[in-house]
Amino acid sequence: MAERRLDFIGLGRAAVDLYGEQVGGRLEDMGSFAKYIGGSPTNTAIGGARLGLKTAVIARVGDEHMGRFVRETLAAEGVDVSHVKTDPARLTALVILGIRDRDTFPLIFYRENCADMAVSPDDFEPAFIAASKALLTSGTHFSTESTYRTSRTAMDYAKAAGTRIVLDIDYRPVLWGLTGRGMGENRFVANDTVTQHLQSIVPDCDLIVGTEEEFHIAGGTTDTLAALARVRELTGALLVLKRGPKGCVVFPDAIPDSLEKGIVGRGFAIEVYNILGAGDAFMGGFLRGWLRDEPLETCCTYANACGAIVVSRHACSPEAPSWFELRDYLEKGSPHFRLREDARLNHIHWATNRHGEWPEVRALAFDHRAQLEEIAERNGVSRERIKDFKGLIGCALEATDDGTPGVGALIDGTYGEEVLARLTGTGRWLARPVELPGSRPLGFEAGENVALALREWPVEQVVKCLVFFHPDDPDDLRAAQIDKLKALQTATLKTRHELMIEAITPSGLAADATTTARTLAAFYEAGVFPDWWKLPPPAGGEAGWRHIAEVIERYDPHCRGVLLLGLDASLAELGASFETARRQKWCKGFAVGRSIFRAAADEWFAGRSDDAAATAMIAASYRQVVDLWRAAGA
Repeated sequence: MAERRLDFIGLGRAAVDLYGEQVGGRLEDMGSFAKYIGGSPTNTAIGGARLGLKTAVIARVGDEHMGRFVRETLAAEGVDVSHVKTDPARLTALVILGIRDRDTFPLIFYRENCADMAVSPDDFEPAFIAASKALLTSGTHFSTESTYRTSRTAMDYAKAAGTRIVLDIDYRPVLWGLTGRGMGENRFVANDTVTQHLQSIVPDCDLIVGTEEEFHIAGGTTDTLAALARVRELTGALLVLKRGPKGCVVFPDAIPDSLEKGIVGRGFAIEVYNILGAGDAFMGGFLRGWLRDEPLETCCTYANACGAIVVSRHACSPEAPSWFELRDYLEKGSPHFRLREDARLNHIHWATNRHGEWPEVRALAFDHRAQLEEIAERNGVSRERIKDFKGLIGCALEATDDGTPGVGALIDGTYGEEVLARLTGTGRWLARPVELPGSRPLGFEAGENVALALREWPVEQVVKCLVFFHPDDPDDLRAAQIDKLKALQTATLKTRHELMIEAITPSGLAADATTTARTLAAFYEAGVFPDWWKLPPPAGGEAGWRHIAEVIERYDPHCRGVLLLGLDASLAELGASFETARRQKWCKGFAVGRSIFRAAADEWFAGRSDDAAATAMIAASYRQVVDLWRAAGA
């Protein structure tokens, strides 16, 4: 038997969801939309991957921006995309959705000749299906002659290989041509042809999952028990009936005379915010237990909890829980009826589902504004020339990039906008400052409405905020600064940006080995949980680092880590701080600026060197700092 390197393969819809961001209105009145990945099997593949399953998708996407978004998002989630094919002739499927109220979710499918409906038997081979424990099929992909043939071929390969076949009935009447195109939210239309079609499929399945309406269409009657009994006549598959807030019921054998006589998985008492996508999360949770032969009661618990978590939030697959999050919820629950208002659970969700791994970051920091303004002014040079100099720093970074993961930069949007745009999307680690330079108490360069400013930033750009803070600051100053950071964190979570806090003890204030750690603790106690910290070498050396580690491990073991800043230190001073930092678990790299470009800036702004010389000088200095970092690690 072939090695089962995959837990399940999802076959079918792979789309882009555009969710209206205004809740409580018509789609006609939506002013903005959030973009997510979508499509039932695709959502389930992501949900399963987050729960620790090895998943894959068989689908097609268009040869365009949305197709690349789907592929890149799947890969970032850990889903095998080797059989996500690019269709040169068709566009990626699109869905527009909204939340009108707790019972109304307007939805429009843009699926006319879309890429995923063109998936073909030529897009996969028997060995790939045989490498998986299960094949997940979607009812939608039996709705046309071509997709029926493709799904049937995959099922034939699965049966030949002993791969279990899972059917998510996934009934959307509009996709069977039974309603007008503007009725995508309609969940049920009785139709004998669809019933017969589904009844030709269920005999070959090992697990069938659906809502009451979906079993109604599969069984050919709106009497739920009678519909289940009819499906049971056709198949020995495990039947799982989803009942929304009531949980689910599983029928491994004959259908009893009452739903309550099945294996009942109780639901969770939470607010229903958005039902779209909850069923896909439910399937991911159920498969997490079923494919590992856990008791059916356990499978139901996983499934219902995953569905509850997603139904309480805004989107589909982005809201699926990680395995850590699911276990935490099952163990500790939540005091919030509205789960999306549970800050602790929200942080776990965010921190355990971030995309990308950054075991090391070697960032050239040139987000400086006030410092370069001073150099320009001293040399009688227009501030507009700062933009040109930052372009040279960007060229130096590109020239020294050897392709080793971890190259990064901190760049501002004031003078570095052009180079920031050039480096965005290149796979490098990027951060961008949001603070008003030199402000204490903290202020934002964009003013009070920082969330509006962040909406214009590409999601990959980390929001960096420098705050001059001492744990023994006066109460009013301390509170004002923490309130600003809390507002910033709220904004970054809304805009899906990572947050890095650069915490510096103001000059002239006393600092010992505990000062930086106490600053971090003050922020954590107030509910501020940044993804990254950017810190100077702590007072006390090893002792200072030990206190920092204790605080991070106590409050946020999911933290990305600490980047060490330079503060215009000499190479010798950097080397010494690197030697200590490289021994610390939580130090993941550096973000050094003036130590690298200061000498070149002095020469260039004074007119004593040209562009080429300045670029070469910066490149050489950056290489030296990288070499120091690597040598310290060795």
